[in-house]
Amino acid sequence: MTRPYRSVLYIPGSKERALEKAMGLAADAIIFDLEDAVAPEEKPAARKLLAQVLTDWDFGARVRIVRINGFDTEWGRADADALDEAIARGARIDAVLIPKVNSPADLDAVAEAVPGADLWAMMETAQGMLNAATIAAHPRLKGMVMGTNDLAKELNARFRADRLPMQAGLGLCLLAARAYGLVIVDGVYNAFKDEAGLQAECAQGRDMGFDGKTLIHPAQLDIANAAFAPSEAEIDLARRQIAAFTDIMSQGGGVAVVDGKIVENLHIVTAKATLAKAEAIAALAG
Repeated sequence: MTRPYRSVLYIPGSKERALEKAMGLAADAIIFDLEDAVAPEEKPAARKLLAQVLTDWDFGARVRIVRINGFDTEWGRADADALDEAIARGARIDAVLIPKVNSPADLDAVAEAVPGADLWAMMETAQGMLNAATIAAHPRLKGMVMGTNDLAKELNARFRADRLPMQAGLGLCLLAARAYGLVIVDGVYNAFKDEAGLQAECAQGRDMGFDGKTLIHPAQLDIANAAFAPSEAEIDLARRQIAAFTDIMSQGGGVAVVDGKIVENLHIVTAKATLAKAEAIAALAG
């Protein structure tokens, strides 16, 4: 069954109340953040709190991802060591998210420090965009997260609703992720009260091929979950395509047609993936 990543919510690792609230939110995955969301003076306490929370608290079926500080900072290695110790004590940490990945070498040290969790990469630098394929090929990497705010800063790009300045980087990372079978989620939408803007950007990311969207506020969850889930029309079409194709094959072959369009095997692969995703989402809701 395909695990959904429609909504991937950032939660500060230093805020106990926010961590507690996250246990009841309809997020497919949570990024427990020790990096940007935590002030320097709070990082040691946040590291300790999060290790305890992920050992003792139940976050259900939500994927647990911890974003550490980079190994080029004074906090990164201590973060990794704390996560490794927490996993040894029984903490469920599904993945470690590494910021500002420029090359596979940035993954190697974390892979050695935390052998008990998958790795995810923040794709948010110009070097990262140019090295996306070699990063995606890393044997421990399972997912990519677009860091569009940092990327825009590096590019000196202006905000545009169509995200035209982002398209090259987004496309390179999507190609790399799909080539190596990785999960890939789109960057955040900063104006969390702008529902129409969020809906438009979710639709764009969905149509491009992203698995879901990173979010900065619980108010964004419903929109992202709806945008990246198969619609009822898509589910109905998938079922009819499979039925028509199965029927024509049972008759010895020929051409299956649904809604005036030819249905080939490649459409059946997509249809089955659509139904599998819908079933996985239903299982989460249940």
